[in-house]
Amino acid sequence: MTKLKTNIKWLEELLPEGILVPSSTLISGPGGTGKPLVEFAFLDAWLKAGGSLIGIPLQYPSGELVKTAMKKLYNMDLNDYQGKIAYIQFDPAVNGCEIVDDHTLKANMVNPETWDEAVEKAGNMLVKSELGTMVFGSALNLLLFSKTYKDRMLDKLKGFLHHDKSLTYAFAVSTSALADEIKILEDAADNLMFTRMEKPMKLFLRIDRMKEVAFSKKEIEVPISEELLKEINAIAEITRKTRIPEIMKL
Repeated sequence: MTKLKTNIKWLEELLPEGILVPSSTLISGPGGTGKPLVEFAFLDAWLKAGGSLIGIPLQYPSGELVKTAMKKLYNMDLNDYQGKIAYIQFDPAVNGCEIVDDHTLKANMVNPETWDEAVEKAGNMLVKSELGTMVFGSALNLLLFSKTYKDRMLDKLKGFLHHDKSLTYAFAVSTSALADEIKILEDAADNLMFTRMEKPMKLFLRIDRMKEVAFSKKEIEVPISEELLKEINAIAEITRKTRIPEIMKL
C-alpha cells in the first residue's frame, strides 16, 4: 500500500498525508451539496500521479460533463489522458453492457452481475498503471431504487467498499432518501466524508474517518464557485426526475 497526496491546498488542509492506495472513499450528504465536485479533487490527483480511471457518472448522461467540470475546477483537460479513462454510461434500458467506442460502455448498472462485467470490460480499455485503477462515480444511491435488485445491489456495493482491494474507489452518495441503506454504505467505506451547503451557495466539507492516514476533523469551506455549484445541482435535479422513475420499474 502507498499514500497518494492530493497537492490541492484546501484538501491538504484536511488530508496532509493524502489517501491510502488502495482504499474506498465515500462522500455523503444531502442532495445538492456538491459531493461530486469534492470527489473530482481525487480524480485530479490520481491522474497526475499516473493512475487510470473508470468513471460511472450515474448523475450525468455522459462523461462530457465530467470533462467540463474538471476543466473548470482544475484546468485539467481530460483529452490529454487518452487510454487512462474509461466511462460506463448508466442506461437502464440496456440488457447487460454494450461497447460504445474505445473508451465508453453502456450498461444497466442496477443489476449487480452487470456491474462486474462492465467494470472488467472498462478496465480492459485502459493502459495499465503502477498506481492502479480508481473507480469513481456519483449518486450511488440511484442503484438502490430498484425493487428487484435493491438488496443484491446493496450487498454488492457494501462488499466492494469494505473488502475489494484490487481497485481504489471514490463515490458520492445522497442521504436524502434510503437513509438506512446509505448508513450501511457509510459504515462499509474505508474513508468517510460529509458535505453540506449553506445559503446562498457555500459548500462545506468535513472528514469523519480515514484509513491509516492522518487527517483533520475540522470543517472547511470548499472554494468552488456559486456558478458551478448551481450548474451541478441543476443536472442532479434533472437526473432525479428522470432516472428514479425508470429504475423503480426494474
